Amino acid sequence: MDSGKNLQIAIDGPAGAGKSTVARAVAQKLRIFYLDTGAMYRAIACKVLKKAIPVDDEEKVSKLAEETEIAFDHDAERHIWCDGRDYADEIRSPEVSRIVPLIAVYPRVRKRLVSLQRREAELGAVVMDGRDIGTHVLPKADLKIFLTASSAERARRRWLELKAKGQDLTLEEVLTDLETRDKQDTERAESPLRSAADALIIDTTGLSVDDIVCKIVEYVSDISEQGKEKSIRNIGMKN
Repeated sequence: MDSGKNLQIAIDGPAGAGKSTVARAVAQKLRIFYLDTGAMYRAIACKVLKKAIPVDDEEKVSKLAEETEIAFDHDAERHIWCDGRDYADEIRSPEVSRIVPLIAVYPRVRKRLVSLQRREAELGAVVMDGRDIGTHVLPKADLKIFLTASSAERARRRWLELKAKGQDLTLEEVLTDLETRDKQDTERAESPLRSAADALIIDTTGLSVDDIVCKIVEYVSDISEQGKEKSIRNIGMKN
């Protein structure tokens, strides 16, 4: 790793694979900034709802995204500023969750948010998670991780998360929604979900967050100490 370059860690994977949880924990462990790219798409979705723009009107949604400024407070991770207003408490609603996959496929929306994500990454060391970080947003990231898990396991995690938030959905409904999201993510024309050729692929089924975080931090240490990237594709979780 170039010592003069800010450390960049890209964590990708499908919905429910544990990206956000792991990325946040890695950032805390390394004491660097965590950027939740999904929150940016949610902020656009929230704004679309506020302005009552039809979700299927790609031109209007795209124009809104291009005119929107989104930034993060690097000293207070939870805050996401959308046109100068903190949207952190509004972007997790069920209504926003329902339309995010619909607007995330629009090429101009993705292009706008990718430019903002890259701008944030230039401000300092960063852990960034999403669905196209290692392949498109930060293709030269120092470390690329692709997290995955079985559909059943990912649906179970998401169902428990929603249940804890008081949302009354069945496990079957959550699984159906997740499989629909997987299809949208992998088949979209603009930056589809896939692992980067040089990514470390980790199946998180049955693994604890601590196990995964410790392994990722180990690789960061190896890269820093050796001054060069290791060949890490498909390395297992063995100690």
